[in-house]
Amino acid sequence: MLSISDFKPVKLEDKEIFDKHYDKYPVLHSDYLFSTIISWMDYANYCYTFLKDSLIIFTRIENQLRFRPPVGKINKDVFQEILNLAKKEKTKYPLGLIDSLTKEWLSEIFPKLKCIPHRGYFEYVYSSSDLAILPGSRYAKIRNRLNKFKRNNSYDVESISKENINEVKKFLKRWCIWKDCESDPLLEYEKKAVIYSMSHFSELELSGIILRINGNVEAMAVYEKMNSDTAVIHYEKASPDYAEIYKAINAETAKILQKDFDFINRESDLDVPGLRKAKMSYHPHHMVEVFHIDRESLLK
Repeated sequence: MLSISDFKPVKLEDKEIFDKHYDKYPVLHSDYLFSTIISWMDYANYCYTFLKDSLIIFTRIENQLRFRPPVGKINKDVFQEILNLAKKEKTKYPLGLIDSLTKEWLSEIFPKLKCIPHRGYFEYVYSSSDLAILPGSRYAKIRNRLNKFKRNNSYDVESISKENINEVKKFLKRWCIWKDCESDPLLEYEKKAVIYSMSHFSELELSGIILRINGNVEAMAVYEKMNSDTAVIHYEKASPDYAEIYKAINAETAKILQKDFDFINRESDLDVPGLRKAKMSYHPHHMVEVFHIDRESLLK
């Protein structure tokens, strides 16, 4: 019988374990990726275990424990074990981040469970060529603003490397001062996550680029392969001193990624209205929808 004591906190040295498992069972949502998990450990306190070749993860955020569906072959017995643990939690939604494919078989095997869309965690997936080229009339406004930025600013694009990574860290500290991270707990955790990613950049097998203006780092993006046709952009930060610079770092990143990937996952909007508007303005190709289980249906 599965118990909480079977789980252990994720550590950096666990990367190979996760990588091997995801090679067999690719994930659709970026919050399952090892680089996300290890970088956000201070916030979400991820723990994991394996049961019958299924990876099981839970998070503990503000002392609220939430399980996720198993990553592996469909196995009713394994999912029942997770349900048994989730039922003991008084969290509003003790079982979540369920993708559409999992929801389909879950609804067939456990028809009494009610899955509720968790819109703030839907991820935006774009055609990489669309983001690189910005074709047609629907991208006209973005294209015009990008061209205006290019007319007003001369910039260079560099890959993030051991030669410039300290400059990137200094830029991120400046970014946090601009954003006043200390006044927002989530931004402070994001600062820790991105600094951790930079400190373990090669170990996590991340990639990224920076934009230099007048020799200074003024924007950055960090990304990695998510699966065979999709890359995910984990972080994208830019100076507030340059209007439309985000459009430039977005386009430059897409130009690189389109060579190897059909799609770019730009993660979720966390129900932030301005962020949702910005992500929708780029016309996503599709969304990675996720759901959580209604607690009352879990107890039936």
